[in-house]
Amino acid sequence: MADIRSAPSLHPLYRADQVRELDRRTIAGGIEGFALMQRASAAAWQVLRARWPGVRSLTVLCGAGNNGGDGHVLAALAAAEGLAVQRILLKGIDELDGDARRAADMATAAGVAAEPWVSGMALRGELLVDALLGTGLSGEVRGAFREAIAAVNAGGRPVYAIDIPSGLHADTGAVLGEAVRATATVTFIGDKLGLYTGAAADHVGELHFRALGVDAAAEADLAPAAWRLEEALIRAWLPPRARAAHKGDCGHALILGGAPGFGGAALLAAEACARLGAGKVSLATAPAHVTASLVRRPEVMAHGVRGAADLGELPSRADALVVGPGLGQGSWGQGVLQSALDAGRPLVVDADGLNLLAVRFPSTHRDDWILTPHPGEAARLLGCSAAEVEADRPAAALALRERWGGVVVLKGAGTLVAGPAGLVVCPFGNPGMASGGMGDALSGMLGALLVQGVPLEAAARLGVLIHARAADLAAAEAGERGLLAGDLASYARILVNPTMGVDDAAATR
Repeated sequence: MADIRSAPSLHPLYRADQVRELDRRTIAGGIEGFALMQRASAAAWQVLRARWPGVRSLTVLCGAGNNGGDGHVLAALAAAEGLAVQRILLKGIDELDGDARRAADMATAAGVAAEPWVSGMALRGELLVDALLGTGLSGEVRGAFREAIAAVNAGGRPVYAIDIPSGLHADTGAVLGEAVRATATVTFIGDKLGLYTGAAADHVGELHFRALGVDAAAEADLAPAAWRLEEALIRAWLPPRARAAHKGDCGHALILGGAPGFGGAALLAAEACARLGAGKVSLATAPAHVTASLVRRPEVMAHGVRGAADLGELPSRADALVVGPGLGQGSWGQGVLQSALDAGRPLVVDADGLNLLAVRFPSTHRDDWILTPHPGEAARLLGCSAAEVEADRPAAALALRERWGGVVVLKGAGTLVAGPAGLVVCPFGNPGMASGGMGDALSGMLGALLVQGVPLEAAARLGVLIHARAADLAAAEAGERGLLAGDLASYARILVNPTMGVDDAAATR
């Protein structure tokens, strides 16, 4: 099994200030700034022609600075290819300087007319090109730029964003008042963290990265802000089993949850745990839910627990514990969580387990647990609002890890995993996952990976990856609406068997 340091290399992601530094160093190394701008625009043009080969007219909206300059050069390239180009200026040419002015003059010399932005003006192109605001934006979009972004979004045509959709924060993925909703985005030099998490899912569209010949990895002092999860991790961490393997080799997981009246969540977690290959799965739940567990999944060893005293030696006999699904915040849940914390076993804590931590165990800090909050739970754990969490998801994930220890999975669009080796973001998943029980399935999958010997941080990364990819496979087969948490286990089983292909799905269900 791989070590996290020797697992397949992940795609690096950077903050905006790091990318600007890469840009500066590239220019200092001998590439003229305007030449680099031309290289970016040429790459953007190539992506445009491949994505929209039949387009005959463009509206290019240009702001100031390098982002606007990229738009001007792209307009010149399009005109040279015979496309009709409407060039709209949010900053007059006389207000520009440096490379942006050279780019604007280049477009003018190519015969591209320039029109100043006027509120309510017609956008005539078949394709709208957003070169309004770049990665340097930090405050809320206002005035004419906000009007232009709103007009682009209301245009009813495909939108192509240069480097980043205008109005989206390059580091956090938050919308700064108003942001372009792009059909496709091309980004340059260093890929940006904010293109993968938070509101980015509704604004970036298809993402294309072009390094422009810049090797960011060669700059050892510019460590990536995060990395993007890759499906190759599954094969690295879950090789085929030894032919002589038995259930004792594959670990024993204990799911603790399902307070009276809340049994479904724990059952979902237990089934997902079993489907991901745990050798033995035990379930400690309220007695009323035992019959349902036996009917749904008789392979799970269900134990009726009236309170913490009934757990006995169950926690100490397991290799890892999952606590929280359907736990409730009453006396039953409090006692069960206390027993889990006292058991001295690696933990996955989810749902009401997290809410109880925030209220009943606020001083706890551990290195042997995975916490899996959604933004509301994260806010309670940090003592802030969910809006503050969503405003800077990467910072929130890192703050949670600093405050509570272990590894933190901050769920949501562009799920983030913060651990000792750094921050990773999951580029997979779909809106069909916005249904009850998805987090319970994830917690069961994480428990299964832990008991099979995958180290804590790798298990968190791998579980998030498998969970999201399983949802994508399920949605590809039958659509996003109506996707249920219980659907994921069979698709996840395909993913954790490296010698099987997606076409073998029928054999696993």
